[in-house]
Amino acid sequence: MNRLMFRFFSTVSLKPIFTLFLIFIASACTPVVQEPGPIKVSPALNGNYFTTIDGVNLPMKSWKPDGDISGIIIAVHGMNDYRNAFAFPGSWWRSQGLYTFAYDQRGFGETEEIGVWPGEDLMISDLATLVSLVKSEYPTKPLYLLGESMGGAVVLTAIADPEFPDVSGVILSAPAVWGWDSMNIFYEAILRAAAHTFPDTKLTGSGLGVQASDNISVLRNLGADPLFIKGTRIDAVYGLVNLMDSAFESAEKLDLPALLLYGANDELVPREPVEEMVQTLPADANIVIYPDGWHMLMRDLQAPVVWLDIASWVKKREIPSGYKVENLPLFEEDEAKSDD
Repeated sequence: MNRLMFRFFSTVSLKPIFTLFLIFIASACTPVVQEPGPIKVSPALNGNYFTTIDGVNLPMKSWKPDGDISGIIIAVHGMNDYRNAFAFPGSWWRSQGLYTFAYDQRGFGETEEIGVWPGEDLMISDLATLVSLVKSEYPTKPLYLLGESMGGAVVLTAIADPEFPDVSGVILSAPAVWGWDSMNIFYEAILRAAAHTFPDTKLTGSGLGVQASDNISVLRNLGADPLFIKGTRIDAVYGLVNLMDSAFESAEKLDLPALLLYGANDELVPREPVEEMVQTLPADANIVIYPDGWHMLMRDLQAPVVWLDIASWVKKREIPSGYKVENLPLFEEDEAKSDD
């Protein structure tokens, strides 16, 4: 994300920066954040969507096993993505007896107010609602939260809420956990000002040379997918950084079984904050680093390896790939090479 902001602000000279701050002070604008609806209703599962406590219908997909259900996964997608991110793993997990639910978070996919940041409170509330609904339908089944990238930040922040319903564990795939402290001070100042002056201006990653996966077919399909957001509002980036800040701080409060997955080739989530966060996780947390993995681990060319690791961990706490990291630092081999 730092490179994304660099591209946008690289032509900004010092004089316009000071002007921007003056505008910021004078205008006192506020980043746009979605507000919950005033009408409270009984939440419900309704097949292709679930109804939230304020009456919003969030699109949802589920993949139910034909036989016995050995476990349940509620999957939370990343920034600009939507429920279809889990179509392939969800379809495969059903053969393993795992029942997967994936939904569009507000502002993404086929929801209303596309591109407008929903805010942490709404994101956590919606996830809590779905967890409660699924637990009421399957009270005896172990239920796990799976968060990818931004979804990982949502999961970490939600779990830290003392009123969040109990779950059996969490799976964090390339969790977005770098916040304000990890950001260049110049970018931070500009982002804060921009989010309060021209919040609806959109940023794109076009031309940055940043690759999210080695699965080129998937990347092309996402480029043509009208439900995958291509341009991100500045105030949504601002909201995301706030969320990532909360997620990093919440990690130390995690006291559940945890599985963290990260690709050694990830160009979107930096290694440093991930390594820092890992040190705050419970000692028995399982950390897996995929040498051939990128950011979209569950869509990469080696995605089936990740699917199997997740299924095996949920059911038996096993990591069949053999890529589990036993000791810190996470990238000891790379660091040794750099010392040479």
